[in-house]
Amino acid sequence: MQRALLVSVLILSSCGLVYELLAGTVASYLLGETVTQFSLVIGVYLFSMGIGSWFSRYLLKDLVPKFLEVELALGLLGGSSAALLFLSFGRTRIFQVPLFSLVVIVGILVGMEIPLLLRILRRKLGFRDLVSKVLSLDYAGALLASLTFPIFFAPKLGMVRTSFLFGILNAGTALWGTWMLPLQEKEKRNLRMKAAIVLTLLALGLTFADAITAYSEENLYTDEIVYSKQTKFQRITVTRYKSELRLFLNGHLQFSSRDEYRYHETLAHPALLSHPNPRNVLVLGGGDGLAVREILKYPSVQRVTLVDLDPEMTRLFSEQSLLTQINGSSLRNPKVRIENADAFLWLEKSDATFDVVLIDFPDPSNFSIGKLYTTAFYKSLKRRLNPLSIVEIQSTSPLFARMSFWCVEKTLQESGFETRPLHVYVPSFGEWGFVLAGTRKLPVYRQDLPPGLRFLNEIELESLSEFPVDMSRVSVEPNRLDNQVLVRYYDQEWNRLLD
Repeated sequence: MQRALLVSVLILSSCGLVYELLAGTVASYLLGETVTQFSLVIGVYLFSMGIGSWFSRYLLKDLVPKFLEVELALGLLGGSSAALLFLSFGRTRIFQVPLFSLVVIVGILVGMEIPLLLRILRRKLGFRDLVSKVLSLDYAGALLASLTFPIFFAPKLGMVRTSFLFGILNAGTALWGTWMLPLQEKEKRNLRMKAAIVLTLLALGLTFADAITAYSEENLYTDEIVYSKQTKFQRITVTRYKSELRLFLNGHLQFSSRDEYRYHETLAHPALLSHPNPRNVLVLGGGDGLAVREILKYPSVQRVTLVDLDPEMTRLFSEQSLLTQINGSSLRNPKVRIENADAFLWLEKSDATFDVVLIDFPDPSNFSIGKLYTTAFYKSLKRRLNPLSIVEIQSTSPLFARMSFWCVEKTLQESGFETRPLHVYVPSFGEWGFVLAGTRKLPVYRQDLPPGLRFLNEIELESLSEFPVDMSRVSVEPNRLDNQVLVRYYDQEWNRLLD
């Protein structure tokens, strides 16, 4: 029985950490993937666990049934947590109220588990063995959850289904406890009945998880959802209103087919027109193939290498007819080679050099993305360039995130690049920024713009470098791998905008 109880510790600690990860992940997904948001959720959760541990001292009698009731409550609430958060978003003016209420209650229940279990087991094990075994298994369960949640459960099952599954595991362990732990017959019957009710509710939730997800997403997006999938790396959602398609990654708009041409023409053509004869082009990010579409308008281009982390993203934009109409089937062009890999690691391993490099990474909202905007990354990039190479980088909004934008430029300069900041108005986003860079003084643009452009001409091309006062240069630090100051700038500026 001791061994079975200790296995229960492993299961329960895994469930507890998954609830914590779910709360942080859903909050980041719905409110914006910022360091402050995720850190605050985790901090409040851990503090609430401390409250639960302190409160457990006041439970003096009937410890076994109380412990099992805590587990059933935790299984029901924690197991439903992702669904409750998704369903409440958009139905309340202040989403942080249900978010942190759920975080606090689940944290308190998780915090009560180990103290109660230690008190239940103290007569069966010596204090030294008891503490060492329970805590070591508690930490092992945390490791198990932290590894399996991002690698398997979230990408394979999605957050709502994962939440219900771990709730079932939690409540099932409580039901198992009615056989393992000493209880009176009446207590066993009552607890087993409660466990049956909780497990039934959670099983229904698991069965209808897809319907719950679809219903909650309908309230997240105003338009019809034509595609939605959770991949290993992100949730991809495509919506449609009449003829307009929109791509969202983790709930954040990436482009609208109505005006994406302004963004992608500005991302691609200043760089391509700054090189005398672009033949070999590298695109980092941009798995939608829209930047590649612009590159292929140049007859001189012989090879395009696209490096994007998510294979599902490049597959979708290679095969889905609605989307290939937008990118002109660019990802199926024989000149294009797709590499699904981490751009940082890919650059380190590659020995090729490129005439033009277009970088279309997501905004630097967290440290894993922020590393792709550091001096370390740009110095690694320089090894893939020749003396005439030109680089252009998506650099967030110089209006809404002014310090972040100029930090990208400052970081490039610190890495040995000559720079030319650019900006363009995209109706779906507002003012957006790019930085053109090279290892030599940047040349004037060639005037042989390719046919078929919808936005850029010679006059607009020159105006991209004109910055008004409210977007002009500010003093910032360069973004280094060991400080990631850009993530802090970005976090502060966008949080201030949302307040």
